[in-house]
Amino acid sequence: MDGSSSEMNITVPTEDEMRARARALVPLLREKSDEGERLRRVPDAVMAAMKDAGLFRILQPRRWGGYEMHPNVYYDVLMTLGEGDMSAAWCYGVIGCHPWQMALFDDRAQAEVWGEDTSTLISSTYMIQGDARPVEGGYIFNGRWRFSSGCEHCDWIFLGGEVGRGSGNMDMRTFLLPRKDYEIVDTWDTLGLRGTGSHDIVVKDAFVPEYRTHLFMDGVMCNSPGNAVNTHGLYRMPFPQVFIRAVSTSSIGGLQAMLDAFVNYAAKRTTVTGARTAEDGTAQLLCAETASAIDEMKLVLHRNINVMYDIACAGGFTEMSDRFKFRYQSAEVPERCANLAQRLFKAGGGAAVFNKLPFARIMADLHTGRAHAANQADSIGRNWGGVMLGLENTDYWI
Repeated sequence: MDGSSSEMNITVPTEDEMRARARALVPLLREKSDEGERLRRVPDAVMAAMKDAGLFRILQPRRWGGYEMHPNVYYDVLMTLGEGDMSAAWCYGVIGCHPWQMALFDDRAQAEVWGEDTSTLISSTYMIQGDARPVEGGYIFNGRWRFSSGCEHCDWIFLGGEVGRGSGNMDMRTFLLPRKDYEIVDTWDTLGLRGTGSHDIVVKDAFVPEYRTHLFMDGVMCNSPGNAVNTHGLYRMPFPQVFIRAVSTSSIGGLQAMLDAFVNYAAKRTTVTGARTAEDGTAQLLCAETASAIDEMKLVLHRNINVMYDIACAGGFTEMSDRFKFRYQSAEVPERCANLAQRLFKAGGGAAVFNKLPFARIMADLHTGRAHAANQADSIGRNWGGVMLGLENTDYWI
């Protein structure tokens, strides 16, 4: 199989059908969430159900069996899955984004990953921890990375690295490796997102051909080798902007689950003093604030993605001034969600601490997701504000 569209005999679902498929999976994700916590990974049944529903094909090129859909379909699916289980949603967000980046690689790399099986999945960790030493035809690659979410379910991996790490040449890339070339080290034992299985990765003296690397700046400038064959505007969007939303958007779904659970619980709750929570003005206002915040965050997400998608489809380039704003608006999502969840948790009273209710787990998941480097709203906001005030930009993940 060479990726020519004539060889891809697929039926592409409608966007609404993909959203409905995600909604139909929410009960399964809730049912399996305890199992994921125990296993410290997404249960096989959940991963299989997401694959069978075609969710990982949303951003995949049609020439490789994908649906090549508007990215907001992917983000809508991600938020919906977050209502069922944030760990499963987090892994979907990361792994489901990778077919999009795979489309940016040289077509020879795409053929290696999808040539035999277009459902092949890729994990990642983009930390610039890899050292690439140039040799004929490619690089000898070494390093150790943390936080590879869902890695046990994937046959390939994207790893961040630098050619001549520490040399100051700033030649930063994503390196693509098959499963035989890296080791998964079981390290994931955490407060929240326990079901993501975000273990360490170790690579020792692996050869990576040049065509299995993707220059970071090519992704920033929206001009990658894969654009020669994957010509849809979808693949001309800024790489950092697409990925940062992959690790912030599940928080919106998690907060929605927290609100739904609180409303269901608090509507019937009577405190030890005999007061009804439904009649508590603080609880009433908190429900309104949370619902309004969720609506606002969804609107901003959709607006920002639409802006970049429309510009890319028109052959344009998203201005850096917008990217700074979009970067901060993505990073503040987990912060806002965690803070609202904390208030809902407090309003739930003493019973909220028991595991038979979902409040503690969701709150732990939200705080853990908030810790991701892409979700550090304070430092990202300071950089944007500094740029507005005439200082030099220090954030290149835009």
